[in-house]
Amino acid sequence: MVSMSQTTNNQTEGAATAPIEGASPNQPLNASIMLILAVGVGIFGGFSAIAFKAIIGFFRNLFFYGELSLAFQPDIHIAPSTWGAGVILVPVVGAIIVNWITERFAPETRGHGVPEVMNAIYFSQGRIRPSVVIAKALTSAVSIGSGGSVGREGPIVQIGSAFGSSLGQLITMPARQRVVLVGAGAAAAVAATFNAPIGGLAFAMELMLVSISARTVTVVAIATVTATYIGRFYSGLHPSFDVPELVVFENHLVGFYSLFACIPLGALIGVISSGFIRSIYSFEDWFEYRFTNSYVRHVSGMAVVGVMLYGFIVYTGQYHIGGVGYPTILDVLRSILSDPLFLALLFLGKWLATALTLGSGASGGVFAPSLFLGAIFGALFGNLVLMVFPASGVDPVVLAIAGMGGMIAGTTGAVLTAVIMVFELTGDYAAMLPIIATVSFAYAVRSAITEESIYTLKLVRRGYSVPHGLQAATSHLHSAGTLMNTEFDLIDVQLLRQWEATHTPERAPRYAIAVDNDTIDGVVHENLHLLSAPENTDWTIDRNFLRVTSETSWSKLMRSMHASNCEVVLVMHDDNSQRATDVLGVITPREISLASKEDAYLMH
Repeated sequence: MVSMSQTTNNQTEGAATAPIEGASPNQPLNASIMLILAVGVGIFGGFSAIAFKAIIGFFRNLFFYGELSLAFQPDIHIAPSTWGAGVILVPVVGAIIVNWITERFAPETRGHGVPEVMNAIYFSQGRIRPSVVIAKALTSAVSIGSGGSVGREGPIVQIGSAFGSSLGQLITMPARQRVVLVGAGAAAAVAATFNAPIGGLAFAMELMLVSISARTVTVVAIATVTATYIGRFYSGLHPSFDVPELVVFENHLVGFYSLFACIPLGALIGVISSGFIRSIYSFEDWFEYRFTNSYVRHVSGMAVVGVMLYGFIVYTGQYHIGGVGYPTILDVLRSILSDPLFLALLFLGKWLATALTLGSGASGGVFAPSLFLGAIFGALFGNLVLMVFPASGVDPVVLAIAGMGGMIAGTTGAVLTAVIMVFELTGDYAAMLPIIATVSFAYAVRSAITEESIYTLKLVRRGYSVPHGLQAATSHLHSAGTLMNTEFDLIDVQLLRQWEATHTPERAPRYAIAVDNDTIDGVVHENLHLLSAPENTDWTIDRNFLRVTSETSWSKLMRSMHASNCEVVLVMHDDNSQRATDVLGVITPREISLASKEDAYLMH
């Protein structure tokens, strides 16, 4: 019996031999083909954004006025419904339709959409059912068109991602490339919806892509350019919120006061973001607990929203808290709405309406409600600052824009996306410093109170562990030589039973290499039980092993083990050697797991 502390690769007759190169069952597509597919994804994203707006317009005109029309102007207040008090039933009718579609065809379309896409990326190899495209478009359009307090970005992300996934399943490719197409679909749809190509790219990079490289970014970028160009045929070149130009830092003292005000504003929005996230899921839990029937659950929530819509139209002249809420945001950014008490009413009303809509089971996004809440609270805070410190000269509109970014960052956890999106939505660079400051403080405070974002919390509640952004893939820095366990025994094949009789898992060496005349016969490890084998049999000797050299990279090693369905790797001095004395070490899933845990520790 001989003990060793060395390692390398070797393969014998009967050992599983798989070439180190080309271990993936699906060969990756070359960059040119991926760019062509990106153009296709972008074309779909652009036209789907246009079509989605038209579908929303169809249902809004049908529900509120009984008209058949595709006209939809998201930045203009809709006229009072012809039904009068009957408008209370409009969200109820919408709830029945939404629930029927989700129950019958696609349950994953319920909610705000982005968590389902993240679930597909991280846990389903980028696979999304094609039926989601139609079901999500219909359910979200009905929810928004009937007055539900939800946005367009979650649905359009799920629609674009589903098309990218379907394309990636139709054409044979590795999962990693399919995931890139999923991210490209999301980015393209966001870019076309908000006329924000850089924001769409940032959204995919922060929330959708599992790795960033020239290969992945170029695919997403081409998709966003294509989608935005197509989307502009419908929405034009103007930003979504066309507001008067801001003047912030011409007076440096006023600029200083504005930046200083962003510190408490960001901190407060961080607290609000945490409360908003928790309230959405608390309402969801409450509705599920109180109502076992999904129809009763959703109808009851939307009936309350209907009452709120009617109350606002009667007492304020506008619905305000229903739909995406862009007209009210524009009123704030144009200083039409500035009374602190009314702003506080709008803030509380929108919060409650959104929690009721999503909590009871509607389909729609949280991006637009977050923009609404951020703009309203920023304006409220700015007007209060002017009341207390009139000489400060702080512009409430600047703080409203900064509040929009802060609320997006706080709820979604996408800091870079928040900064870029708010800039592209307003088209004004003047508020960039207040935006960045507010976003930073909002995210820091929210993450200190509630670790998960509104997207990741849904998956964590299902028991999944979700990454909080891109992290360096340090595992790929490993080689076979850094992974291998050098504590093993070289045992004559005739003495294996004697070896296992004295071996315990608590003592090293952990592995035994069966030797027959100095030639590797197989490997015995903890998953094999030699003593339980019948006499005169050697089936418990694992002969399905790979041989590699110590320089073999992590990625090649993983692909080879997967391709050969092999769990044991011997690291050798010379990959042509048959001799047991050339073995340097052993790699099994245990060594790989230990290395992964160490990497995770270093990254956190």
